[in-house]
Amino acid sequence: MEKKKVALPLVCHGHSRPVVDLFYSPITPDGYFLISASKDSTPMLRNGETGDWIGTFEGHKGAVWSSCLDTNALRVASASADFSAKLWDALTGDELHSFEHKHIVRACAFSEDTHHLLTGGVEKILRIFDLNRLDAAPREVDNSPGSIRTVAWLHSDQTILSSCSDTSGVRFWDLRSGKIVQTLETKSPVTSAEVSQDGRYITTADGSTVKFWDSNHFELVKSYDMPCNVESASLEPKHGNKFIAGGEDMWVHVFDFHTGKELGCNKGHHGPIHCVRFAPGGESYASGS
Repeated sequence: MEKKKVALPLVCHGHSRPVVDLFYSPITPDGYFLISASKDSTPMLRNGETGDWIGTFEGHKGAVWSSCLDTNALRVASASADFSAKLWDALTGDELHSFEHKHIVRACAFSEDTHHLLTGGVEKILRIFDLNRLDAAPREVDNSPGSIRTVAWLHSDQTILSSCSDTSGVRFWDLRSGKIVQTLETKSPVTSAEVSQDGRYITTADGSTVKFWDSNHFELVKSYDMPCNVESASLEPKHGNKFIAGGEDMWVHVFDFHTGKELGCNKGHHGPIHCVRFAPGGESYASGS
């Protein structure tokens, strides 16, 4: 009888403190890449397929809560507890600019066209920086109801979303007016909000629930109760037929998107899982703790 093959996870060593955020680049002519943010203050760039270390971005003086790559995987952005967000050259590791804030920065995201950087944090202010004019003052949207936890762009960079650490729900802001146009209601603060690769769905994790929302009509599509409190969830990007979730029980759970049935789980972490993300082709995923 042929033995069933079991895929063993790749363990990417390097960080000395917990990994709190993960981000995959889109597929580029050079492949795709994975950037990790950690409380050790140094984002790390890796080959997204093999997990091999490429480089470390050194310069922050506090925990890095969020990091991301632009669409072309040429630049990295990071958000830190040292009251700054930084822009880096992904090829050389050089710091290109430091955007100063007045408090901890928890989240950052490049616009799809790569011309702007969105940040948010404890100040309760969403800031949009023009990356073609690095010294220009940012545009500020300052009516967030709480400390900002996550940010993202959608609708061809015409809408931005944010969730808060101390307030439930996800809010959508029209970029032209700077006003909230829609709120997705949740029972608990949303710790993870992911826009699907095709832009159709928003995947949220709040408390012990994972929800999927229609990003155009802002309607709830699916809601599933999880076996524990989860901090992060990610939808498989190619077929959209499964999703993963991770949280306080230290396991990565795999579920059927259509039914919510658990398909499997992966063990190996020795602390709560802070982030899970599918690779852009859907053939693998990463988890950080």
